[in-house]
Amino acid sequence: MRTRLVAQDTHDMNNVAIENELSERISAAALEIEDKVIAWRRDIHEHPELSYQETRTAALAAEHLEKLGYEVRTGVGITGVVGVLKGGKPGGVVALRADMDALPVEEKVDLPFASRATAEYLGQTVPVMHACGHDCHVAILMGVAEILAGMKDEIPGTVTLIFQPNEEGSNDGRPSGAQAMIADGCMENPAPSAVFGLHVTSGIRSGVIALRPGGLMASADRLKIDVEGRQTHGSQPWRGIDPVVTSAQIILALQTIVSRQLDPTLTPAVISVSTIHGGVRNNILPDSVAMEGTIRTHDEGVRAEIWKRIDKTATAIADAAGAKATVTVFEGVPVTYNDPPLTDWGTNSLKNGLDPQRVTEVRPVMGAEDFSYLAQVVPGMFFFLGVVPPDVDPLQAPANHSPLFRVHEPALKYGVRALSYLAIDYLKRK
Repeated sequence: MRTRLVAQDTHDMNNVAIENELSERISAAALEIEDKVIAWRRDIHEHPELSYQETRTAALAAEHLEKLGYEVRTGVGITGVVGVLKGGKPGGVVALRADMDALPVEEKVDLPFASRATAEYLGQTVPVMHACGHDCHVAILMGVAEILAGMKDEIPGTVTLIFQPNEEGSNDGRPSGAQAMIADGCMENPAPSAVFGLHVTSGIRSGVIALRPGGLMASADRLKIDVEGRQTHGSQPWRGIDPVVTSAQIILALQTIVSRQLDPTLTPAVISVSTIHGGVRNNILPDSVAMEGTIRTHDEGVRAEIWKRIDKTATAIADAAGAKATVTVFEGVPVTYNDPPLTDWGTNSLKNGLDPQRVTEVRPVMGAEDFSYLAQVVPGMFFFLGVVPPDVDPLQAPANHSPLFRVHEPALKYGVRALSYLAIDYLKRK
């Protein structure tokens, strides 16, 4: 028995030594290319492109991958890029993903590389900015590509890098970038057994990684309710059916679905009505009112239940007023679900690859991510990377999507280290 224990201790010590060596090598490599990663990020930031318009960004990524010896496919999911690196040893397949698109936002950060770009969006010319940090994601994955290429001969398996368009949504009826790339085979030939991704955030201090098993980010569905009444003079509401008051009652009642009809201790959920339109004149009660909003949940069962309760609530209130309510839910991205076994392993891997003090658990986030579609194909793990400047309180920092969103660039190397280490460590365990 003692001999067996000594052998086990020796085996564990060898594993720790190997993990430490891998961590140190990747850390040194990430530090060596840090200036390049920052330069790529600044270039992409200065030249942002909207969803499904990411031709320059895609070309930059594709050219970089080709120079490193990757097998490269372009035009995947319209403007996406897939790079495949076959390691020098046999093994499994793992995928890493970065999204590329910017937002129709006017930058208000005073930087030498601030965006002055404009583009066509839904028939209008709009300013464009990387207000969500996807420029960082592309630069990070380009850095990962370089580190992995330098270790190609000792990688036991294959790594697929996915540079994805249209995470933000094009709002023109086309599918999300993840859906489009999946349809074009980004998760096939070779087929990965796991997929990893990250997102920078101003809500966490610089260089800290945060994640959780299970629901990390919410599903996001668009809600539309049309209320039909009967037009009348504003001084004689009894001669018509008032859709404005009926809509107000519906909006207030929808808030009781989450607060009074669901168990709040199980999972978070949000129903928000964000727009309401009706009428053209102050003394005319209109025929109809239209409102739109968003539904956010962290559980697919709760998601379906909320849909049913919204329909029941709106139609019953309208019926009581003599009006008619038509509820339409446009299904959006599902819950970004971190596979629990993979995430338990991945959390420990990140602690080994970086520093236990840099890895923490985060509460569920009500924002949404179409990485969720990739994680429905194979087990997935998604995590946040803090980029708030050290002199700024994360609670006070401008949020992602703000025109004042700002990135502390020294944090990027930790994203490079995290994805590089996860990819190799995952393949070594297979």
